[in-house]
Formats: sequence, structure tokens, C-alpha cells
Amino acid sequence: MGSSDEMPVVLITGCSKGGIGYALAREFSANGCRVVATSRSQSTMSDLEKDPKFFVQELDVQSEQSVSKAVSEVIDKYGQIDVLVNNAGVQCIGPLAEIPIKAMENTFNTNVFGSIRMTQAVVPHMASKRKGKIVNIGSISIMAPGPWSGVYTASKAALHALTDTLRLELRPFGIDVINIVPGGIQSNIADSAITSFNNLPELKLYKPFQESIRQRAFLSQNIKPTPAETFAKETVSVVLKKNPPAWFSTGRLSTVMAIMHHMPIFVKDFLLTRSFMKMGAKTE
Repeated sequence: MGSSDEMPVVLITGCSKGGIGYALAREFSANGCRVVATSRSQSTMSDLEKDPKFFVQELDVQSEQSVSKAVSEVIDKYGQIDVLVNNAGVQCIGPLAEIPIKAMENTFNTNVFGSIRMTQAVVPHMASKRKGKIVNIGSISIMAPGPWSGVYTASKAALHALTDTLRLELRPFGIDVINIVPGGIQSNIADSAITSFNNLPELKLYKPFQESIRQRAFLSQNIKPTPAETFAKETVSVVLKKNPPAWFSTGRLSTVMAIMHHMPIFVKDFLLTRSFMKMGAKTE
């Protein structure tokens, strides 16, 4: 039993190359863990697949069938899942008054229900062993929600609230629940942001703000973001502690946003309006 305890099995969602999950997979592996790297499409993890240290699985967190199949394959192979990292997430950019509900549902289905599907799939196993760790990747944006990314921020706020409840509900079963709250981290999240922006129907009321909205898609990558490897190193060392903290935040602007969270609303509104609500030339 000793050897398997020394080599925890870590299952991570959203491991496509260039993202936070990919960096976390590499870092957990460097720390002696057996890593199950998953993503919606296996082709996005081709170089992890070439490395025998990783067990690479296709997994779509929006599909109950896909989730239960992946989890049972991991348990069949290793007999255990010690750490689940709910990292799979998509951005959604645009004004709340004009974003199609379908796009909102897709964001919540990945960011919120995807994490809960994974959690429900691993909890019975972890509870039977009376140990385990569930790591949810939140977002610093919930500290001061601004314009144009309301759907993403709301999905992460929901995940934060669920994480707080899960921590209390799962404690009797020996399961730790950890909220990891990244600031600006270098990753490919802007790709999903731009895709969601490009898929918007033509803006009506908000046409004059089009350029501001486009810029918001790139925000996390334009503020000298923290390298994903640095973020992964700090996060993995926290998660692998014997008694991990309930909340860990790191990355660009994480301190600034935490301070903003405590500012009076009118100050917050002033700063966010000035930063994000620039109107372009009026279009007739």
C-alpha cells in the first residue's frame, strides 16, 4: 500500500496544450504523481500522449457518460483517484443583454456542471477510502466583476459558492476541497474568449463598444500574465500539502483584485467603467 500512497493518482480535466491544465499535469508528474490528463479532444494533448508517464484520456465534462467512463477506467487501471482537479473551463465574452442564452448555458455546463459531474463521479470512491482532494479552479474575476465577461465571472462565482459548500459537506468523509483562484495566467483561454466573441450575433445596442469587448477577450493575456509553469509550481506544492488550505490565490493582479473586492461599490464601478467601457466611433 505504501508505494501507491507515495505516488498519488491525479485526474485533471482540460489539459490541452498551452493551458493551465497542461502545466499542472507536467508539474504533478514532476512531483512524483501518476497523472491522468484529460481533454475533450485527444489531439490537443499529443505530446503528453507520447510521454509514458501520463495516462491520456478523452473526456467531455458536459457528458455524464464520458465522465463515468473515464473515472471507472482510471479506477480500473490504478485502483484509486487521490486528487481531482476540475480545470476544464471556457470563456464567454459579450454584453449580458445580447449574449444568446445558448452560449451562457454552454459556459455554465462546462464551468459549473462539468465540475459537479466530475465531483459526483469521484466522491463515492474517495469516501470509501476516507481520503481524497478535490481542487476547483475558480477565478479572481469574481472579486470585482466587470463588463463584458459577466457569464464567465458568474459561472466562476457559482463554482466558488459550490466549493465552499462541498468543503463542509465532504469533510466528514476525509475529503479536502480546495479553491484555487488564479489571477492573470499565461494560457490559451483567450482562444475560447475570441471564439465566443466571434460567434456572437451582430451587436445592436452595444455596437459602439465592439472594440472594448474584443479587447476584454484578450485581457488576461495582455497584462504581463504569470507564466503557467510558475502558477503550476505554486499550486501543486499547496495541493500536495498534508493539510492544504481551503483557498489559494496567485497570479497577476490577484492582490489588486482582492483589494478591489473591499472597495466601496461606487469606487469599483468608476474604475471598471474607466477600464472597460470605452466607446468607439458611432456607427450608423
